Amino acid sequence: MPTIETTPELVGKVYRSLEQALSIVRERLGRPLTYAEKIFLGHLESPADAELVPGRSYMQTRPDRVAMQDATAQMAVLQFMLAGRRETGVPTTIHCDHLIQAHTGAAADMDTASTTNGEVYDFLKSAAARYGIGFWGPGAGIIHQVVLEKYAFPGGMMIGTDSHTPNAGGLGMFACGVGGADAVDVMADFAWEVLYPKVVGIRLTGSLNGWTAPKDVILKVCETLTVKGGTNRVIEYFGPGTRSISATGKGTITNMGAELGATTSIFPYDERVATYLKATGREEIADLADAHAPMLRADPEVEEDPHRFFDEVVEIDLSTLEPHIVGPHTPDLARPVSRMAADVESEGYPDPLTACLIGSCTNSSYEDLERAADIARQAQRRGLSARARLFITPGSEQIHRTIQRDGQMSVFSDIGGTVLANACGPCIGQWKRDDISEGENNSILTSYNRNFRKRNDGNASTHSFISSPEIVVAYSLVGRLSFNPLTDSIEGPDGQPFMLDPPAPAPEVPDAGFVQSFEGYLAPPPDGEGVEVEVQADSVRLELLEPFPAWDGADFENLPLLLKARGKCTTDHISQAGPWLRYRGHLDRISDNMFLGAVNDFTGEVGCGLDQLTGERGEKFPAIARHYKAEGLRWVVVGDENYGEGSSREHAAMSPRLLGAAAVLVRSFARIHESNLKKQGVLPLTFENPADYDLVQETDRVSISGLTELAPGSPITVTLHHGEGEPDEFQALHTLNEDQIAWFRAGSALNLLRQQA
Repeated sequence: MPTIETTPELVGKVYRSLEQALSIVRERLGRPLTYAEKIFLGHLESPADAELVPGRSYMQTRPDRVAMQDATAQMAVLQFMLAGRRETGVPTTIHCDHLIQAHTGAAADMDTASTTNGEVYDFLKSAAARYGIGFWGPGAGIIHQVVLEKYAFPGGMMIGTDSHTPNAGGLGMFACGVGGADAVDVMADFAWEVLYPKVVGIRLTGSLNGWTAPKDVILKVCETLTVKGGTNRVIEYFGPGTRSISATGKGTITNMGAELGATTSIFPYDERVATYLKATGREEIADLADAHAPMLRADPEVEEDPHRFFDEVVEIDLSTLEPHIVGPHTPDLARPVSRMAADVESEGYPDPLTACLIGSCTNSSYEDLERAADIARQAQRRGLSARARLFITPGSEQIHRTIQRDGQMSVFSDIGGTVLANACGPCIGQWKRDDISEGENNSILTSYNRNFRKRNDGNASTHSFISSPEIVVAYSLVGRLSFNPLTDSIEGPDGQPFMLDPPAPAPEVPDAGFVQSFEGYLAPPPDGEGVEVEVQADSVRLELLEPFPAWDGADFENLPLLLKARGKCTTDHISQAGPWLRYRGHLDRISDNMFLGAVNDFTGEVGCGLDQLTGERGEKFPAIARHYKAEGLRWVVVGDENYGEGSSREHAAMSPRLLGAAAVLVRSFARIHESNLKKQGVLPLTFENPADYDLVQETDRVSISGLTELAPGSPITVTLHHGEGEPDEFQALHTLNEDQIAWFRAGSALNLLRQQA
């Protein structure tokens, strides 16, 4: 069984392997390397043989560990059980953070979660013991915060079944969000295949000051690069400004690289990372990193002439950067705080704030919460309470206990804040609101990472905005989105106006050290062969998987169009979270949510369309798909730009596959979702001419020909058979390589893995 912990011995082994691989890669490339390239290419399975062309080559890599959260781990573990392996091949952990619903407060919400989700927790706990996986139970903390505290290390490579896995890039780790099938490959001791990403360099100069926080760096980058600007690219931060940001601040920035669609985001190793490693009990790993420091940052030539080495370079002066707010409905709609009031007026955003929420996997470090608490103390001294409902989510039990000891927790409570469980909660839609009715127009402000419609509370009329924790607390005191804490005064209970001071500089780690906690952690037994994985035969939450059928060898002929999606169609739109999280381990049941959030291009309706067999309109997409499947028909989906943006959830690929999807044809894909479709045997195609999207009509039957000759780089012919008139024929592109074509033919990557096992 592999050691679950990140030990000095494991890190030393990784560094030796990196040195050997990089000596080969340097000789082949004959040029200096960026830091991201060092770690990525240093983890190649065959550095001497791999094709080294960014943006074109598919690389076989060997990650050092896998992390999974409880919502995605269910399907990943169920797939791993089909793989036929005795135990995991690399250190792996499961973190129970997604299924805890926020409602009244930490204690009551935890009790509810334990009762409601007990069956799922028992399944994951038993599977972890059976297959040699570390298990972090409910309440222990959010996956990315716990990984940062316990497992991440400079120079390592990790994949995780959550799109915000790049949080570990704050410690210099090449950490990528993936679907469960990718995790299964690595857990089964196979390589992780990924497109060789190009690298975008973000050069930071100056230093943060006043109200400006690390969160503002990534909000500015989101505005600059947009939600698809990182697709098949790594975001690498460099320059003198990086050394002015704490390790956890760096983690905030890399965490939200997921909003750019980036493969990962990464900072170089420096003394701020060493400080955090030592404060979290990893002194020996910090010493090892110090001894290998030149390997854990870009070569000097990169910083001297960045345009020579990066696909694109963005310059940000931290000294002049203003605090930002992004939203609503997308994380790249950004403006400085100073412009928020004007946008409220011009765009008609609801001005009253119904809730303000801080914490989450993105912003729940000690430094974050201390800066936010400084604003709360200023209000406390004036006798002022939050006018908007204020919620606080500690990222881990370690953070929870530390801020309880040091007083930040009581300050938040004193101004009316409600402390939630150490879990994702409202950040992922696990929020039971009693104050807002469905369809009620309102605004909220969070320090979270994602703000799509319905994302936080299931209400499409909630306008969700994102900023730093200290800005969020400041806004909570006034309860208006049009407030500017940098220039506007607040009226105290005594009627006297006062101005908030910028938050005082906060220690990056607590002066008295962290209250170290392993509460909720269960290490697997030395031998799990005798452990029985718990899945009840009559369960409505869990269902053992059956392999998908292999491709029948024929072209797709006259398949009905299920959906033509208009505009943004994220994985939230394809497979909603919120109340549907309870079915993440039951593929058939969760498939009843398929495309319920997608906008029908022909009618503007959400979640419903035309059943071509009955002629009935307004039918829910899952019901139509099940009807087609019952009649022996597969079907096709058409989508717009950046299709599948957002969470890594592979249910957005598995549900369509289960209900009969043959192909998804779009203007462009988000990286993780395209990979998930390939893994599940669904053909992902893009229009060669994006304007051909407009040719698709509601009653079309779709033929996709040339599948027997399917080959890397070869276009596919698509024919639209309209109800009347001549058909339209055009070319579609794909990014399948030889291995991925084999997945398609086998019916899924897992089918091939089972054969090899």
